[in-house]
Amino acid sequence: MNLNLTRPLVFFDLETTGINIVTDRIVEIALLKVMPNGSEHKHTYRVNPEMPIPKQASEIHGIYDADVVDKPTFKEIAREIAQLMSDCDIAGYNSNKFDIPLLAEEFNRVNIDFNWAKAKCIDVHVLFLKKEARTLSAAYQFYCNKDLTNAHSADADTLATYEVLKAQLDRYPDMENSVKFLSEFTAHTNNADFAGRIIFNDKKQEVFNFGKYKGQIVEDVFRKDPNYYAWMMQGEFLSNTKQVITAIKLRGMGK
Repeated sequence: MNLNLTRPLVFFDLETTGINIVTDRIVEIALLKVMPNGSEHKHTYRVNPEMPIPKQASEIHGIYDADVVDKPTFKEIAREIAQLMSDCDIAGYNSNKFDIPLLAEEFNRVNIDFNWAKAKCIDVHVLFLKKEARTLSAAYQFYCNKDLTNAHSADADTLATYEVLKAQLDRYPDMENSVKFLSEFTAHTNNADFAGRIIFNDKKQEVFNFGKYKGQIVEDVFRKDPNYYAWMMQGEFLSNTKQVITAIKLRGMGK
């Protein structure tokens, strides 16, 4: 089944130095931009992460320090990537929990103000978990009857994710062929930030989802305990989380 698109949809996948969203870096990014008319445009970049790639990471994705030593840094390609993804919806495999937050960190690190709120995000992994609960390689075999022989290559994983989503739409008649529906269906939670540290309650108010103030309204906590805001800003939280709480604090100061 071809995707029913009203604007471009970018499938993307990252290979990285590790799985810490705050401290790890991109070593490869692949993007497949699918246009509403069905045309496809592929872009793959190797990236110098400006740090050593741990052996255990290299053994998974096959990218070693020597492979990226002469490649551009993320800062050098960030604007090009942001432009490719601008005014598009976004899809990936486990992207809501890993790829999008990590890419957002990289953008923030080089002062690229990418407006994630404008994009509807489809996480093919979540759709798979809700329907079958398998890995990407198994999903590729299950839905497409193909072996993912080059798993953990950003390029191969991106193409496989695109094929799996189309096959999922063919398989499940209850899955509406629209980015809006798929984005809502694959959303993990009602997060206010990528990490889910701040979520919305049933009144659409931001509340803490961790720690001693869990369940309490963020704005109220900052009013009674200003030091908590300072503690978070100095802590190892995603920059996206810090942006969200800063906006909340500034909003509260204006009242």
